[in-house]
Amino acid sequence: MEPAHGERGAAARRQLIAQATRIFSLKGFAGASTREICDAAGVNIASIHYYFGDKEGLYRTVLLEPIAQLTRALEGFDDPALPLDTALRTLLAPFVSTSEDAAHDRAVMRLHLREMLEPGPVFREVVERNIVPQHTALMRMLVRHVGVQEPDEAVHQLAFALIAMAQDYCMSREFMTLLVPGVFGHADAEARILERLVGYGVALIRHEAARRAAPAGAECPARHDDTRLAI
Repeated sequence: MEPAHGERGAAARRQLIAQATRIFSLKGFAGASTREICDAAGVNIASIHYYFGDKEGLYRTVLLEPIAQLTRALEGFDDPALPLDTALRTLLAPFVSTSEDAAHDRAVMRLHLREMLEPGPVFREVVERNIVPQHTALMRMLVRHVGVQEPDEAVHQLAFALIAMAQDYCMSREFMTLLVPGVFGHADAEARILERLVGYGVALIRHEAARRAAPAGAECPARHDDTRLAI
C-alpha cells in the first residue's frame, strides 16, 4: 500500500534534514551543495525550496532541530520547587544521553563544534533565540542556590562549568573511549555518569555559596567538614 502524500512528504523532509546534517557537518555551510544534499536524500532539488525556503533555511533547521529537542528535555529544570539535585539531574541528563543513531549524533556534534569554533550568522541567530533563554533560566536557578540577587561573572562561570562537564560526554565520547576503552560499555554507564555529575554539580554550587558566605579575607571551606584540600 502506497504511503499517504503527507507521510511521503514528512519522510522526504526527514531525509533532507538527516543528509544535510551529515554533509554540512563534513563540509560546512559554504562547502555543501544543495544538489549533493538532495541527491543523498533521494529528492529533487525543488524540495529544499518547498520545505525550507532556501539553503539557509535548511541550515537553520538542521542547527535548530537538536537544540529544540534539548530544550524540550530541559523543560522545568529551573522550577523553584525542585530540590537542587533534581534540578541538576534534569539539566544535565540530555547532555549525557545518546540516541540510537550514533552516526547522526556524531554529525550533530561535528556540525555544532564547527559553529562553536567559527560561529556564522545563522548559528548566532539560533543561539540568541534558543540558547540564551536557557542560559537565563540557568542563571535564575543558580542565583537562588548561591544566595545572590543577580548573576555576576562568577555565576556565569559556574554555569559554564556545569554545562561543560556534562557536554564533554557528548562532544568527546569517542576520545574518551580511546582513552578508556569500554568506559561506556555497560548498560547503566550513562546513568552512573549522570549521578556523579549531579554530585559534582551540587558540590560546585555549594562551594560558590560558601565562598560568598565566608567573611572577607577568610579562606573558603573546601568541604562541609571544614577540611582543606592540599594543592
